[in-house]
Amino acid sequence: MPQPPTRPATSTGRFALKVASCLGQIYPEAKCSLDYADPVQLLVATILSAQCTDRRVNEVTKKLFARDASAATLARMPLARLEEKIKSTGFFRNKAKSIKGCCQTLVRQYGGRVPEELDQLVELPGVGRKTANVVLGTAYGIPSGVVVDTHVGRISRRLGLTGHKDPVKVETDLMRLLPRPEWIVISHRMIQHGRRYCKARRPLCDECPLGDLCPRIGVEGSD
Repeated sequence: MPQPPTRPATSTGRFALKVASCLGQIYPEAKCSLDYADPVQLLVATILSAQCTDRRVNEVTKKLFARDASAATLARMPLARLEEKIKSTGFFRNKAKSIKGCCQTLVRQYGGRVPEELDQLVELPGVGRKTANVVLGTAYGIPSGVVVDTHVGRISRRLGLTGHKDPVKVETDLMRLLPRPEWIVISHRMIQHGRRYCKARRPLCDECPLGDLCPRIGVEGSD
């Protein structure tokens, strides 16, 4: 589990703060793109989002959450029925088992409520550190870490904020470089930036508002 050392006053640290400031100006309203009404729904939606677009997840959860979407209801739902409801998100059998097991544990151990402790969240079926960070940061406003998805990892490497590909190591670097209040919003902003400009293939570097800052590490055609 990442334990960031004291944030260094290095050129990289200052650069990271400048990047965070610029992204804040570009995407001041950035937020999680998953639709949810409470922490249980966000937890379920985040489990479903693995290897699936947020748009697809929102289409699925709109129907899944149409009636009672409490942990107790999902815990009682027959596995086959749950699988059918989430089938279009991919890997639906594993996801259904995780959601059902997770909700059963929430009911049994926490009265149907999503805990606010990282150590308790990662013990739930189907919940890893990334999912826990999403729920704690977005639902509770608790900066437990930095959510590192493919966009965040890619942009962090291109900016030179990390040299790692492993999400946990990328997270550790970002936690070290950025102050805790930035940990939640930096992910939302990087995700929006990745979707709009810093694409995996053919990034729009000439149009990118970070163009003057970015060293474009690993970008094909860059010096």
